[in-house]
Amino acid sequence: MAEALKDIYNYNLILKIANEIKNVYKDFNRDTFIDKIFDEEWEDKTLKERMRHITICLGELLPSNYEISIEILRSILNKFPTNQLSSIIFPDFVEVYGLENWDQSMEALELFTQHSTSEFAVRPFIVQDQERMMAQMLKWSTHHNEHVRRLASEGCRPKLPWGMVLKSLKIDPTPILPILENLKEDESLYVRKSVANNLNDISKDHPNLVLKIAKEWYGKDPNTNWIIKHACRTLLKKGNIEALTIFGFQTTNAINIENFQLQSDKIEIGEDLNFSFKIHSDEPTPTKIRIEFAIDYVKAKGNRTKKIFKISENTIEKNKTLSYNKSHSFKNLSTRKHYPGQHTISLLINGAVCGSCDFIVE
Repeated sequence: MAEALKDIYNYNLILKIANEIKNVYKDFNRDTFIDKIFDEEWEDKTLKERMRHITICLGELLPSNYEISIEILRSILNKFPTNQLSSIIFPDFVEVYGLENWDQSMEALELFTQHSTSEFAVRPFIVQDQERMMAQMLKWSTHHNEHVRRLASEGCRPKLPWGMVLKSLKIDPTPILPILENLKEDESLYVRKSVANNLNDISKDHPNLVLKIAKEWYGKDPNTNWIIKHACRTLLKKGNIEALTIFGFQTTNAINIENFQLQSDKIEIGEDLNFSFKIHSDEPTPTKIRIEFAIDYVKAKGNRTKKIFKISENTIEKNKTLSYNKSHSFKNLSTRKHYPGQHTISLLINGAVCGSCDFIVE
């Protein structure tokens, strides 16, 4: 994915950056900047490597005075499209050169995140002075702009994808909680997704803490309910009984899987696994059910690892039968490579395994 995205940093963008800076800073050597960017290693650089390379080249050619350089970047910001990944070069400059200029950097990050995102750039500031930075992010959590409010949550996620792990907050996430408290009823889905993802990160190391929050928050506001459901997705996939109970998924002793069949018990890498099954209920009252399937994948060394996939959530009444026909791709992906050997597919109802079938991948 990152390799496909890296071409957002291309000649046209670099030329535009050079021209816009030259318009406001006459001493900027545009040709030298372009030559430095497109060095012999440029084509092999990943997305993040290109971003950082641009930042370093800017640092070499902009004024050595950080405050002046930031003002130059601020003045050209609106010349670039908003909500574009390419504009992360602006907060990245703050991350690299602004750690010793706190006040100017906070103003810049607040502005730049409204144009792209400062979620990666804030993390070194948290590492440098967690108490001070978390106080700043708590302040941002009440900002009128949704991008700044999202930054307050997204920037302190303990395990932000593509970002450095915040080890201190991974061990003790309690400094994050006042920020999430401020955002738990946020009107913006963009913000709510970040709050949910932050809690989901926390749940991987502190499940009981997230379950406690879920029980306290759930049922009081529709926006908060959405956050909690999304935040508990890892716990739900693991079949955590407390998490399932919060959302009304009770024990299902009288719900049965019937006619669980594979279209074929042998498939080749690149093909689909097709399967079907029926669910029948003898429960006396309508019952909420969360239907999932798990595949035990064979790995390169012959060991197996389980991954769970959601099918649906439904309500089933007594003496009713629900029928399903599903398929699952075994095409190799950048995030998953398949290996030959005996695999297992299992069906789960409310976190409990209700049937399994083995099949061979060739």
